[in-house]
Amino acid sequence: MDIKLEESLEMYRLMLRIRYFEEKIVEVYAQGLMPGLAHLYIGEEAVAVGVCAALRPEDLITSTHRGHGHCIAKGGDVKRMMAEMFGKSTGYCYGKGGSMHISDIELGIVGANGVVGGGIPLATGAALSAQLRNSGQVVACFFGDGASNQGVFHESLNLAAVWRLPVVYICENNGYGISVSQERHQAIKDIAVRAGAYGMPGVVVDGNDVEAVYEATREAVARARRGEGPTLLECKTYRWRGHHEGDPNRGSRYRTREEMAAWEERCPIKNYETKLLARGASPDRLEEIQKQVKKEIEDAVEYANNSPFPAVEEAVSQVYAD
Repeated sequence: MDIKLEESLEMYRLMLRIRYFEEKIVEVYAQGLMPGLAHLYIGEEAVAVGVCAALRPEDLITSTHRGHGHCIAKGGDVKRMMAEMFGKSTGYCYGKGGSMHISDIELGIVGANGVVGGGIPLATGAALSAQLRNSGQVVACFFGDGASNQGVFHESLNLAAVWRLPVVYICENNGYGISVSQERHQAIKDIAVRAGAYGMPGVVVDGNDVEAVYEATREAVARARRGEGPTLLECKTYRWRGHHEGDPNRGSRYRTREEMAAWEERCPIKNYETKLLARGASPDRLEEIQKQVKKEIEDAVEYANNSPFPAVEEAVSQVYAD
């Protein structure tokens, strides 16, 4: 795999942007500045960045309740994202959607979804649309291990395989559905084996290795563009925080300290720093990127703080229903 150093540094920058954004959410959530819930992506950054690096700008993604990383990796504006977290009118959904409903059709972000597995049929429908329009677009569908037990997972994969739809299903297997470990809710070790039941490739990849994710996604995307149908890509990863910010993180209610420490040793960002330095990136360059990204996030908080709340008379605007 031939990845230029500048491309690698951009992936590093995006992973840092996700990490720093999420760490800032920890802070502002604790201060009571953010309403609603926050499901954070810390520890899983390599999946979103590796997948989106293999996509074209016109390609589409569907996201989940843990979707900040997907949005950032696809090019989302951290100022508008932070404003949405704060419930401000300058946010992506005018402050009315919050953490779990960010979308930007111009960037190909069809939308995050608070329903477990809710994005899977949406991605499948978007892929059908792309096929019918002959647009050449591919859809990347993010979901978790728990969502792979939902009926819509099986129905969607079956339909996508039959019709050879241009969609890549990305299971971010972080080992837990809320507080239930995978070994307690599934009799299989690798979710990717379920692909065989529908006649599509199933690929397992180290979700903490951004370049491994990129390479696997690139192959799946190329297959989809050739009209050969979908792929199920399982990325093994781990969330460092609790299921959400109200979930005790460091205790042993359902995870051991030893397990968490072992996964944190496999930090996707720190490990990638080591690779970049070995390839000739200078420590000064990495430090410069770190400083730039930290300032971006601080500027995003300032933007959100200074933005207005939606006016009362706007309560029923931008609301769509049949």
